[in-house]
Parts: sequence; structure tokens; C-alpha cells
Amino acid sequence: MKFILLGFSLVVFFVLDLVIGSVKIPFEEFINIFTGEEVKASWQYIILDFRLPKAITAILAGASLSVAGLLMQTLFRNPLAGPFVLGVSSGASLGVALYIMGGSFLMSSMAISSISNTGIIISAVLGALAVMFLVITAGLKLKNNLTLLIVGIMFGSLTSAVVSILQYFSTAENVQRFVVWTMGSLSAVSMEDIAYIAPLIIIALIACIALQKPLNTLLLGENYAKSLGTDITKIRLFLIVITGILAGIITAYTGPIAFIGIAIPHLARNLFKTSNHSVLIPSVILIGSVFMLACDIISQMPGNSSTLPINSVSAIFGAPVVIWIIMKRN
Repeated sequence: MKFILLGFSLVVFFVLDLVIGSVKIPFEEFINIFTGEEVKASWQYIILDFRLPKAITAILAGASLSVAGLLMQTLFRNPLAGPFVLGVSSGASLGVALYIMGGSFLMSSMAISSISNTGIIISAVLGALAVMFLVITAGLKLKNNLTLLIVGIMFGSLTSAVVSILQYFSTAENVQRFVVWTMGSLSAVSMEDIAYIAPLIIIALIACIALQKPLNTLLLGENYAKSLGTDITKIRLFLIVITGILAGIITAYTGPIAFIGIAIPHLARNLFKTSNHSVLIPSVILIGSVFMLACDIISQMPGNSSTLPINSVSAIFGAPVVIWIIMKRN
């Protein structure tokens, strides 16, 4: 019954995200767009070329970050672990920083004027892949998950330090461009982009479902999981790769989005009263998608021409959940 309600909520919020926005479009005209009736060209463009890709991106981002957060919380047995704990987001940020501000760092009088969205995406993907490769290399040599967690945090700190240096030597214009990217945005993703990222994300989510039994054994501890036949090194690498794909792709296309990966798994556990991943994985996919759609609706500030950064909206609603987790667990 709960899954049915979540599925219904997903459909409702998806439609609301298409209908609600700064430009008011009558619901009848919204229906006509999908039934082939003649409508204003401007309304058709807003729905099909702007709001529809944004809503689909919200679903993909919510599902990806929520599942990635669940995987990291299970791997490290840490309730405050998130999808970016291994430094993948920091790697993506470093790639974008090098692309936008690298020229200013190398030559103080130089400012990059031909910055494109495609260049930002490529640089973010390369940065995320570079950090993920380093984490995988460390994972092959380290036997303890806690040590791997510390290494991931150190990678994140190192990349953040490099980004700070780039900001210090960069021009104000390029720093502003980078800061805007870090605020996050779902509107920069087109239907052509979705055609590339959706298959990768779906494959990664299916892989997570296939790993539900090893994930359940990890909840019992590494030693008990080994006694049940779980290959700890192999499952750790699988989880790192899957998390890197889910978090890295979304960060590359939308910028960093905070607190979704930390908060949603806990909401799912409290809603379904279970730690069984056969229930948690589909539930966090649905809850995360609904949550991101709701954040996107709020960020549009219906009736207003202004738009709030999606990262700020997700933090406003996600941070209280994390505080509640800390207080509840004392």
C-alpha cells in the first residue's frame, strides 16, 4: 500500500512540476499539448523543451543520489554517510574549477570567455572519474572500510583546497560562474542529455537491486558477511563504482545537490520500519524522486519570475532531517 501511495505521489508531483512555474499555463492547454491539439508555440516550448526535461532530471537526480547515499551508509555503517563521502563531488567540482578558472590561475590577465555547458559537463565527468579511480585504487589496497572512508574525505579536502587556490587567483567573473554552478540547477539538462544519462543511471540502479543480498549481509558486520560467503573486497569495489556513476553523472549535469543522499534513506527506513534492501532500494528511489520534484516546484517560486538554487532548497528541507537523525540517535 505504501508503494502504491508513493507511486501515485510521484505521478502527481511530476504533473505539478510540469504545470506550475513562473509562466501560468491553463491545465486544459497543458493536456492539449500531449493530445496533439493546437496550442501556443511558446507554451509548447515551455512544457516540452524546458519543464519536461527538468522534471525528468529531478526524478533521475532524486533516485540516483538517494540510492548512492543508501549504499554508502550500508558500506560504512555510518548513518551520516552520503553519496559524496568518497570525494566524487569534490572531483567534479575540481574539474569544473580547472575548466572555468584554470586559465586565470595560469595567467592572471586571462579570462575564459568561451565557457560552454558541454565543456562544464565534460570537465566535471573527468574530475569525478579521476577521484573515483584514486578511491578504487585505495580500495584495492586498504582492508578496512573506516580507513577507506578517511581516505575519501582526505581526497575531498585536497580537491577543495585546490579549488580555493584557483578561486583566489581567478577573475571575479569566472569565480561567479563557478559559484553559480555549485548552487545546482536542473534546467541545464536537455532531452538529448537525458538520452545519454538515463540509460547509465537505470543500469546502475538495476545493479543495486541485484546486490541487495550482499548489502543485507554487510549490515551484520564484515566478519559475519565473510562467513556467509560475501567477498568484501569485490562488493566494496562494486559499491564504489556504482556510487561514483550515480553521484558523478548527476553532479556533472546538475551541479552538487546537498542532503538528498543523507536524508532520504533515513526517511525510507522510518516509513517502512525495515533495513532490508529489497524494500529500501525501491523505496528510496520513489521517495527521492518525489522529494526532488517537490524541491524543484518550490525552487520555481510559482507566480514569481525568480528561481531559487535547487541546492539551497534541498538543504533547507534535508538539513532538518539530518539534525533529527542526530538527536534521535543521541
